[in-house]
Amino acid sequence: MSVQAGLDVGGAHLKVACAQDGRLTAVRQIPCPLWMGLDHLDAALQKASPLLADATAVAITMTGELSDVFPNRITGVETLIDRLTKEFPGKARFWTGSHGLASAEEARRKPRDVGSTNFLASAALAGRRMPDALLIDFGSTTADIIPIRNATPVPTGLTDAVRQTTGELVYTGYTRTAVMAVTGQAPFQGQWVTLAREYLATVADVRRILGVDLTGIDQHATADGKDPSIASSTARLARMLGRDADEGSAGDWHNAAAYVREVQLRSIHDGAMQVLSNAALPGCAPVIAAGIGASEVAAIAARLERPVVSFAKLAGAEGGLEFWAAACAPAVALALMTD
Repeated sequence: MSVQAGLDVGGAHLKVACAQDGRLTAVRQIPCPLWMGLDHLDAALQKASPLLADATAVAITMTGELSDVFPNRITGVETLIDRLTKEFPGKARFWTGSHGLASAEEARRKPRDVGSTNFLASAALAGRRMPDALLIDFGSTTADIIPIRNATPVPTGLTDAVRQTTGELVYTGYTRTAVMAVTGQAPFQGQWVTLAREYLATVADVRRILGVDLTGIDQHATADGKDPSIASSTARLARMLGRDADEGSAGDWHNAAAYVREVQLRSIHDGAMQVLSNAALPGCAPVIAAGIGASEVAAIAARLERPVVSFAKLAGAEGGLEFWAAACAPAVALALMTD
C-alpha cells in the first residue's frame, strides 16, 4: 500500500502526517527552531525520516520562510523548496494555496502562493467534510480563523499582511507568546499591576499555573531557560508583576494567570467576530477546532453560541492520534488530500 505524507515546515516546529488509503496512520510534531539555522531543519527531518521512509508522495506546506534566518520571505520559500526537493527527490510537491499542489518548478514561480498558506490546506479538507463552518486553528504561535462556505474556504485575505487586518490571523499562540504581548496589566490582591515589558514569562507558564499539562506539547525552552514546573512558571509570572512567587498565594497567581488567559481568548474571540461579520455563514454553522489549543477553541465556540466539531473527527483520526491530528491540521490535510 502506498503512503502519502504531509509536511508543515514552520519556524518553530516540523509537523508530519502519514496516511494510507485515505486513513491517517501517523502524526508527529518535532521541534525545529529554524531561526537558529537550517541545520535545525536537517535535524528535524532526520528525526522524521522513519515515518517518511515508505512515503511515495510528500506534500509540503510552510510558514518557515518567515524565520529571520532568511533575509526576506521569497528567499525563504526558495531556500526551503530547494532543501526539501533534495530531501525528497521525485516525491516532493508543494502547496500553493488556492492553486493546490504543484511541482517544485511551478512553486518556485509563485513563492507568494507557497509561503504561509498552510491554513488553506486545513480549510480545504475541512470544507470537504463540513460545507459551512468557521475553522479556528489555535497553534503554538498564532490563531488562524477561516470561514468555509459551500464547501469552499472564503478568507478575505491570503497574505499575513491582509489577514492581520481582517481578523483572520490573530498573532497569539497557545504556548510561545510572551505574556507582555497579551496584556499590559493584571489584577493582583485587589490592585491593577502594570506588567514588565520584558520577555520574562510566556502563556505556557500561564497555562501550567492554571493546571494544564503541557508535557510533550510545549517543546521549546522557557523564558529563563529553567524547568517548566508549576513552581518555576509561577516565579516567571511573578517577575512580570515585579514580585517573587512567595509574595502571593497560589490563589493570587492563579487569578493573575486566569486574567492573562482571558485577555488572550478575548483577542481570538474578537477576531472570530470580525470574520463572522463578513462571512455570511449560517447561524448553525459550527466552529471547527484545530491546533494544540483546540480545547480553548471549544470555549470560544461557546462564546459564539455555535456548536464545535474537532478537526480530528473530520480527519477520521483514531487510535490515539486524535490530539495530534488536530494539532497538526495542515500536515494532516495534505496527507489525506494527496494521491
